[in-house]
Amino acid sequence: MRGCDVRPSGYGAAMESWPGRPFPLGATWDGEGTNFSLFSENAERVELCLFDEGGRETRIAVEERTAFNWHCYVPGAGPGQCYGYRVHGPYAPREGHRFNPHKLVLDPYAKAVMGAVDWRAANVLPYVPGTEPAEEADLEPDTEDDAKAMPKAVVIDPGFDWEGDARPETPWPDTVIYEVHVKGFTMRHPDVRDDLRGTYAGLASEGALAHLRSLGVTAVELLPIHQIVPESFLVDRGLTNYWGYSSIGYLAPHGPYAATGDRGEQLREFKGMVKALHRAGIEVILDVVYNHTAEGNHLGPMLAFKGIDNASYYRLMPDDRRHYMDFTGTGNSLNPANPSVLRLIMDSLRYFVIDCHVDGFRFDLASALAREFYDVDRLSAFFDIIHQDPILSQVKLIAEPWDVGPGGYQVGNFPILWSEWNGIYRDTMRDFWRGQGGIADFAQRFTGSSDLYASDGRRPFASINFVTAHDGFTLDDLVSFNDKHNDANGEGNRDGTDDNRSWNCGVEGPTDDPAVTALRERQRRNFLTTLFLSQGVPMLLGGDELARTQDGNNNAWCQDSELSWFDWEPAESRQRLLEFTRALIDFRTTHPTFRRRAFFTGISPRGSGLPDIWWFRPDGRKMTQRDWGRGDARAIGVFLNGDEIPTHSPRGEDVRDDSFLILFNGHYEPLEFHLPTRRFGLRWALELSTAEGFGDGGTVVAAREDIDVEARSLVVLRRVI
Repeated sequence: MRGCDVRPSGYGAAMESWPGRPFPLGATWDGEGTNFSLFSENAERVELCLFDEGGRETRIAVEERTAFNWHCYVPGAGPGQCYGYRVHGPYAPREGHRFNPHKLVLDPYAKAVMGAVDWRAANVLPYVPGTEPAEEADLEPDTEDDAKAMPKAVVIDPGFDWEGDARPETPWPDTVIYEVHVKGFTMRHPDVRDDLRGTYAGLASEGALAHLRSLGVTAVELLPIHQIVPESFLVDRGLTNYWGYSSIGYLAPHGPYAATGDRGEQLREFKGMVKALHRAGIEVILDVVYNHTAEGNHLGPMLAFKGIDNASYYRLMPDDRRHYMDFTGTGNSLNPANPSVLRLIMDSLRYFVIDCHVDGFRFDLASALAREFYDVDRLSAFFDIIHQDPILSQVKLIAEPWDVGPGGYQVGNFPILWSEWNGIYRDTMRDFWRGQGGIADFAQRFTGSSDLYASDGRRPFASINFVTAHDGFTLDDLVSFNDKHNDANGEGNRDGTDDNRSWNCGVEGPTDDPAVTALRERQRRNFLTTLFLSQGVPMLLGGDELARTQDGNNNAWCQDSELSWFDWEPAESRQRLLEFTRALIDFRTTHPTFRRRAFFTGISPRGSGLPDIWWFRPDGRKMTQRDWGRGDARAIGVFLNGDEIPTHSPRGEDVRDDSFLILFNGHYEPLEFHLPTRRFGLRWALELSTAEGFGDGGTVVAAREDIDVEARSLVVLRRVI
């Protein structure tokens, strides 16, 4: 750390303080001084700790307490002021209390955080490590001061020139999401300045924006950018929490992602990134982690919440308040059933929408937030407040609809206004293209998963479709590895899922075999084409368009290295895949047939004389109930009627499009498809084949003619007449 480093002894001169106000929470600068407010229901005493440029600490007794908010006003304190708190109260772990004023704690409402935890500078555990028995070590408090090891909150200047920033407000059906890591995207980008690589400014640079614009995506979904603290055991291994699912500050953009500094500069740089992305027509969706914090279980560090009011902020075991309920697999679970904790979450969301102009959120392990007490409750206060909020109800809301607790898998069960990561879509598509999935499940997912989302009034865009995401194999690894290869993580390859549903096409890992290489390229095109032609909202894992590999690591959460960073080195195969992906996204964007706002009905609501969708066998005949039940079927065709799109333009005009036939062959051998009768169309032009790529429209096939579809490939035909 610089600037606010802590001197080993002594305190600064006494500073004047006034009563201040209980709201807003956090540090609020008014041009003449700063109001400080901290929630703690169970604290007995609170000290505000200010640090000067030389690192000298001045403690101010916070004597005013209103509605459990401890508050004071410090004249002259302004932007750049480093601060923290010491909170006094009982250290009684068995009763759920862990107050320890020897430990400096961060403000949960800090809008900027300077520095990182220095695990070696002092003991940031609230107890003495090494006490025997180890499982009971946390029962006795530690008296070592840890201020020199702790990052500091920073008072910020909220001013920023947005220059008329306008949100893109892309409708859900037109949205294409690109999941990406702020740092990994540009760390090796040749068109981004060295000093900007891996930062918010790097993502906002022209080289980065040019790639996103040319790809055609409409939104970036950023892996967590709230202030992150990596686990100490990772630091000991020389690793870090790269993905960032270890939040400690829910209103502070992560300081190390800023090129310009961490004394408030990171906030301005983050806002500048949002502004630049909006100018490029790209929305910003944040992956947020409100289900747990970086403080771990009862043996974890004291960084903020645990030392401010452990019993309020966390879900504790009802019959053993020393231990935490853990629905997240991280050691703790935040307690949104507490009104003040729920307020923190809502204040964080509103802040990033109103002050930082972000366009939406993806909620990590969202089922944990919906647990009122134990069971997942779709009518919980968390949903009620969001739905009633005039700001939050209008942004994009995406749930990761599961957690690790009992009954946590809730795909399809989130309420209206919410879209969901559709894990069933991912699993079904992986199974189909590796030759193990049935056609009935495939058809259900391809058409928007109406079985999951239609009954409660939601639309196809409730389904966020994806084949790969940050958690698991990349697309290139999905077709190159049968098994995970996570040895670099230091856990003996025990971490990460074994349920990959992948297929290596005959060889594990890299190969020079031309047949295997060609099959892998075709499989990549199969997955991408299926994804972008499915009803719902496609999400592309950043780097899949470049055949990014993690060498078979399906859990690269701790790999802040070239293993995770994008490789921008030109290669012929990568360039082919990139051009194919660009063409696919453009094809989807051009044709509303693949972006329907309502589910298919199987009838002709607009009176075209043909159903909006019609499934057929390879012999050209309509699928029967018996056909749908065949577990060994690996091929199917579908007619999509562009004259039966129940949508109107913004001016109220009917939306019409071309009609298409799509022929899917998941078999390991080529297959001959017989096209349907003339009533569906007289002539059909070849638009694309995943065996060959995009066509030029010159190949035309007549109704009832046969067309060969290569093994493990698909063909898209457009009706000419």
